[in-house]
Amino acid sequence: MSLPSSVDVAIIGAGAAGLGAAHALAGPGLSVIVLEARNRLGGRAWTVQASPEVTFDVGCGWLHSADNNSFVAIAKQLDFEVNKDLPPWRERAYGDAFPKAERDDFMHAMDAFYQRLWETAQKGQDVPASFSLEPGNRWNPMIDAISTYINGCELKDMSTLDWDAYEDSDLNWRVRRGYGALIAAYGAPCLVALNCNVTLIDHSGQRIRIETSQGTLTADKVIVTVPTNLIANEAIRFSPPLPAKVDAAAGLPLGVDDKVTLALDDAEAFPKEGNLRGATMRTDMGTYHIRPFGQPCIEGFFGGSFARELEDAGDGAIAAQSIEEIAGFLGNDIRRKLKPLYESRWAHDPFARGSYSHALPGHAGDRAVLAAPTDGRLFFAGEATSPNFFSTAHGARDSGERAAREVLGVLGKP
Repeated sequence: MSLPSSVDVAIIGAGAAGLGAAHALAGPGLSVIVLEARNRLGGRAWTVQASPEVTFDVGCGWLHSADNNSFVAIAKQLDFEVNKDLPPWRERAYGDAFPKAERDDFMHAMDAFYQRLWETAQKGQDVPASFSLEPGNRWNPMIDAISTYINGCELKDMSTLDWDAYEDSDLNWRVRRGYGALIAAYGAPCLVALNCNVTLIDHSGQRIRIETSQGTLTADKVIVTVPTNLIANEAIRFSPPLPAKVDAAAGLPLGVDDKVTLALDDAEAFPKEGNLRGATMRTDMGTYHIRPFGQPCIEGFFGGSFARELEDAGDGAIAAQSIEEIAGFLGNDIRRKLKPLYESRWAHDPFARGSYSHALPGHAGDRAVLAAPTDGRLFFAGEATSPNFFSTAHGARDSGERAAREVLGVLGKP
């Protein structure tokens, strides 16, 4: 599509937040366009057909806090089947790499850590989450590893108050055809300019001028939904500058969470929805999901600085590490049954530069700062601006809807 020269509202980014904003603005007679740098919808939600038998969510895969997740109703509306099976995280351990007595001891240590973390948060102390680790506890490195999967970062980089603000109902569902596929279908009715990379938002004049890789357009209002790392690194610049937004984005960096899927030969010999990890006693470790949805594959998860190191090691390093670690748990015979299919490298993705936001210690308040409108003309959305559901696709979508309501409020429209 060719870019219009002028619109009422321009939305930057066609991830869940941008699409949520576009849907909310579809009714009231406004000209609205979504500008997306990628050649697809969904942002950090992306489903691929990794092989004829394996559907793989390269990005988000779980409908977290499913009883409060707006994508559950959208899935029903768009006829996407929602799977309500329990996730394999705590139960359904496979193999002898992590014996039950050890597992129980670890879970006890982790629950005690969470209790201390909660008590620290109740005192209003925005200190590093690592302060709540029990000194000398042998499970500390592994508790830290769990943080890298959940938060994308180690506990030393995690704000205690931000951790406490997140609303987790412990209900986690999935979309059989892929969460990324659902979000792409949700965005299908929206007017989106793909391959349209925004580099400058000039709000010095009466109308806002937006410079993109496809030319320049003007808008009355702009909703910015891009990942925090792009704002913090000024991949998108504001003129005049917005130092408060850049600083807030820097306090909410995108951690790294990466996934890999490996084809599994002789899959029927393995349980469906199994969990595999070892009593590894170190933070640089993966965790594995055997045969998700019964598919003939194993999914691996890596987070934090270890995921970043693996990305930096180049294409295929995450898959190679997975096979090495799985063989350490299940024996060398498993190697010939595993074949790399697809892996994510979100920190190296130029339009994400990470997976999802976490607040650095002392920066829990930056979410509200980033979310606040500027001059009644620039509005901000995205998972990092969600007060309670940050780091999730539904938190992003809901924030887009919130920003759209702010736009309508300024315009005096219902």
